[in-house]
Amino acid sequence: MATKVGVLTRREIESQPLVWTEILSEVRSRVETLRAFQQSTPVDAVLFTGCGSTYYLSLAAAAIFQALTGLPSRGLPASEIWGNQESAYSSRLRHLLVAVSRSGETSETIAAVKAFKQRGHGDVMTLTCHADSELAQLGAVNMVLSAAQEQSIVQTRAFTALQLGATMLAAIWAHRDDLLEQLGHLPAVAERMMSHCAERIVRLGRDARFDRVYFLGSGARYGLACEASLKMKEMSLSHSEPFHFLEFRHGPMSMANDATLLVGLVSEANSMRERAVMDSMLAQGTTPFTMGERDADVAFESGVDAAIRDVLYLPPLQLLAFERALSRGLDPDSPRNLSAVVRLPKSP
Repeated sequence: MATKVGVLTRREIESQPLVWTEILSEVRSRVETLRAFQQSTPVDAVLFTGCGSTYYLSLAAAAIFQALTGLPSRGLPASEIWGNQESAYSSRLRHLLVAVSRSGETSETIAAVKAFKQRGHGDVMTLTCHADSELAQLGAVNMVLSAAQEQSIVQTRAFTALQLGATMLAAIWAHRDDLLEQLGHLPAVAERMMSHCAERIVRLGRDARFDRVYFLGSGARYGLACEASLKMKEMSLSHSEPFHFLEFRHGPMSMANDATLLVGLVSEANSMRERAVMDSMLAQGTTPFTMGERDADVAFESGVDAAIRDVLYLPPLQLLAFERALSRGLDPDSPRNLSAVVRLPKSP
């Protein structure tokens, strides 16, 4: 009897609406603590940091945080904060460092936090899924989203849960109780969306015509395009790259042809320009696939404020990578050359 592949990864992708409900409840229970921390913590700018998936999460989270709070915010790889502080951020400003790690044991993230604290450039908040991890002991505030813990190597529900936590942090910091209320609608929206798009995603993921996939996203959605591209690489070993929508026209479009799947994470604010890019690539022979609030191949129809619904883009794109992996005879539960926790070898 053949062993089923991808069981863990599929289960974790499909469990996201339920996990989000638990995360929303957990973070809501800490609203007063987080607001008290905000009032006692002078901040000039905010840094989000992580490695791999959580670096891409940091790009998205920083964009959302800046849009909602008005505070200058950046997403950086932990290795840059650790090893290249002079070019990474200004020591003249007092920063809040938000360090994100699924395991809480990633070497560069822990090293970045310790170096940042030693320099005395501001306070630290951590976001992780494991209360007993080293990272979860290092912050002035440590947010542990244990419901999102995973058995699989490739991050899926941990990513969206941590992104949801970061989005809630931005809404709390901005004193937008209306957005905290709206976030409660996302689990039901995600469950409906995943049910409606599942067959189409399976067909698209198993379409053998494509030898390359490009993900386009701008604003906070660029970080998500990077993450979707990473999932495609990790699970299916496919040629995949992310780009800002309009940047794709400045050179990368030369690679697009009739073997290209072009995935657009379309926004409402820039819909006309973004759809124009997708249309021009259709004329070049690519297969376009769009996601967005409405009038898209996968339409959220969430009714939720645009600032807080970006997490909805991820589950279908995770499933797309999963199905492409299966079509290529690969097991998403056992991705090549990867491990769940990345630790640097200790110096002799």
